[in-house]
Amino acid sequence: MVTVMLTEWLPSSLPTYAAKDKTTQQEIDQTKKDKDKLENKLDKTEEELDYLKDEKKSLTKELNELNKQLTEVGEHLEDLEKQIKEKEQQIAETQIALDEAKEIEKWQHKCMVIRVREMYERNDTSYLNALLNVGSFSDMLNVADRFAKIADYDKQKLEEFNENRILIEETEAKLQAEKVELDNLQVEAEAEKNKVAGLISQTSKTIDQYADDIKEAEKKAEEYEAQIKKKEEDLEYLKKKLEEEKRLSLEALQSTWRDISEIKFAEGDRYLLANLIYCEAGGEPYEGQVAVGAVVINRVLSSRYPDTVVGVIYQKSQFSPAGSGRLELALAQNKATKSCYKAADEAMAGVTNVGNCLYFRTPIPGLTGLNIGGHVFY
Repeated sequence: MVTVMLTEWLPSSLPTYAAKDKTTQQEIDQTKKDKDKLENKLDKTEEELDYLKDEKKSLTKELNELNKQLTEVGEHLEDLEKQIKEKEQQIAETQIALDEAKEIEKWQHKCMVIRVREMYERNDTSYLNALLNVGSFSDMLNVADRFAKIADYDKQKLEEFNENRILIEETEAKLQAEKVELDNLQVEAEAEKNKVAGLISQTSKTIDQYADDIKEAEKKAEEYEAQIKKKEEDLEYLKKKLEEEKRLSLEALQSTWRDISEIKFAEGDRYLLANLIYCEAGGEPYEGQVAVGAVVINRVLSSRYPDTVVGVIYQKSQFSPAGSGRLELALAQNKATKSCYKAADEAMAGVTNVGNCLYFRTPIPGLTGLNIGGHVFY
């Protein structure tokens, strides 16, 4: 038997029985990678969560300012509406005063016209009779003066009422102008109120959306935390499993070994081994196929493993093609190639190009052994 010794045994290495399927070390490495990815996602989610919370806080502050502004605009609008009502009341009172002044002016003018008509237009006016029937010139002057005073009084009153009417009209015009100004201010205030109300509505919706996003981010963060916790639990389990496999590997290497001449192969062992080689190393060079076959036979020779090819290949959780069903498919169709059969024949004859190696896998950082094709044997 040709013996090739391992160059080095690393405590961190893990036996792998199938090149295309994950072993404990691969699972640990993958679990660590998954955990790192989840932690990165959690970090990003927490950053997003902080951003969303800051934005929500900023928007809430803005919303409070808008509500304050809306309150101020509303109070200003109420004040304008109060001023408009007062101005309308003033205008109504002024209009009443103006109407009264116009009526008094009309009445005063009418009275004056009647008196003038009485004095001048009738042939027997009291004015002429009073002048002609006086006893003396002095009395005549007194009568004339009295009528002149009456006329002056009428004229004066007419002018006063006219001036009062003009003043009232000017006051009315001023009040109307002020009302127009207040109406315009009311329109502006209404527009500002609607604008602020619209901003409040929009900001409130945005805050609600941020609140929903925050809930979603918090939920996502909780899920990541739960997944990370699960990965940490998986890592603990896998590390324990790895230690156990290392222990078993060392025990196997230190156990007694039988000679190939002591092994009696059963009918069908060659067919079974060739197809397993096909599943594990069908795409590898011939030396790699021989090496896989040698690992199987080494286990048959070791007292730590079953003493038959069937027992070794179908041992629980060892060669993954046997557990996954790929080996059964290969056996059903006899997928093994001529080189696989030749490699099986050499291995069953005691030929080994990997010494006492009991495991093989695809290379991983930190694991050293004998590299043949795409596998490392150890």
